[in-house]
Amino acid sequence: MAKDSKKTQPENGWGPLLTDLEKRRKSARAMGGSEKLEKQRSRGQLNARERIEALVDRGSFHELGTLVGAESEGVPADAFPAGMGSIEGRPVLVGAEDFTVMGGSIGLGAADKRYRLTQLARDERVPLVFILHGAGHRISNALKGHGRSPNDLQGLVDLAGIVPTVCIVAGPAAGHSALAAPLMDFAIMTRQAALFSAGPPLVEAALGEKVSKEELGGPDIQVAESGVAHNDVEDDRAALDLARKYLGFFPSNAWQRPPSAETNDSGERRVEDILSLVPADDRKPYKMSKVVARIADEASVLELQPRYGQSLFTGLARLGGRSVAIVANNPSVRAGSIDREAADKGTRFLEIAGSFHLPVIFLADNPGVMPGTVAERNGALRAAARMFAAQRRLRGPKLHVTLRKAFGFGSSIMGMNPFDDQTLSVAFPGATLGAMPARGGGVASKADLTQQAELDAAELGGPYRVADSMGFDEIIDPREVRNVLLRGLALSAGREAEAPEPLARRGALP
Repeated sequence: MAKDSKKTQPENGWGPLLTDLEKRRKSARAMGGSEKLEKQRSRGQLNARERIEALVDRGSFHELGTLVGAESEGVPADAFPAGMGSIEGRPVLVGAEDFTVMGGSIGLGAADKRYRLTQLARDERVPLVFILHGAGHRISNALKGHGRSPNDLQGLVDLAGIVPTVCIVAGPAAGHSALAAPLMDFAIMTRQAALFSAGPPLVEAALGEKVSKEELGGPDIQVAESGVAHNDVEDDRAALDLARKYLGFFPSNAWQRPPSAETNDSGERRVEDILSLVPADDRKPYKMSKVVARIADEASVLELQPRYGQSLFTGLARLGGRSVAIVANNPSVRAGSIDREAADKGTRFLEIAGSFHLPVIFLADNPGVMPGTVAERNGALRAAARMFAAQRRLRGPKLHVTLRKAFGFGSSIMGMNPFDDQTLSVAFPGATLGAMPARGGGVASKADLTQQAELDAAELGGPYRVADSMGFDEIIDPREVRNVLLRGLALSAGREAEAPEPLARRGALP
């Protein structure tokens, strides 16, 4: 009987090589060592590798560039473990800054690794996720000759509108690291996160200003005031779950259609309680988020930037199981007026939704663009023009509903204009329309009593007068709004036969 080949040639010379490889891999995966890992854990934070594992499907992560930084600097994975995995079975690329290794700073090898991920995302057409928690470029890079080379910020710009990109900020992120956040489609911050071009020590050295990292760039600044990041959540796991949920609404790339998902609430139903949620009197406020939640499939809504530009609601949802983008005025804040912050938020959202072929639903209830000296100095008019241009450029299905009021340019921004390529355009009874509210317009034009009465009557007859000339496709019972939108989406289903592709960008927005 022949001897077992494994016994006669146990390793064929590979044993020492494989042992050495495993030793190097183990060293790279040790990160900053037990003491630093425990310190990060004591702050309630996951480490870089735990963050990656919690983001992707169990057992799906395969590392790339494990040994980067090992020979040149002896830095485990050059403080940036990265690789490929899957989310809900779909391929994704991910990299995470390792704060336990040299403060998560970006070495020359890590810089190449980051750019490599953007190249792979572009070429293989898969989403990209960056998890940030680092100090930006490593100061010692300046002591090494490295010449001209591309970087990940260039790569991120090239990915815009090609594949979905998500940035999770899980701790302080400064300089080059922080710049990734505004270049990616969706940026999430934990409560322990901060984003800034330069951290507190540099700010004090340059400006003499003493400030904490939270005051400089914490989520209360970057999510609520500046709008640099979109949403903030309590901790790492909530951020990773949110990233997974966000990506679930999008195709893997612009050559695909958005995914559908079966829900327990995908069929037609009347929204009986909408009459109690939305007062017929257009001067009374209500929260649009509650209306959206009732129209969409149950528990499917993901609101984006809820703390910024609050007079406008932007969110992703399922409607009949289909991924949709929803843009809606929020009358509980400044009556739903379009100010600069709201318009900036809406423009960005529409560009991303349009890039990935999501149907867009507009729910209009606003008195127009925000007036006044503050709004004019802030550039509200130009921001509103940008949002109008973004919605005009949409090439997917657009469905418009006027709930109570839509005046002037505020109606145009929300896709109410005739011949604006809407799949469907409807209104609730009692909606008030016009170039401006009749009372203010009459005062501005010095209308006499007769003219004012005529203006008031025209405003009250708004939806029927517009519907009389087919300006609206239909005036609907508010309780039927979900069913009408479902039928509009069904009408647009023929577009699914068209092969999607990235949108061409021509000319600058205003």
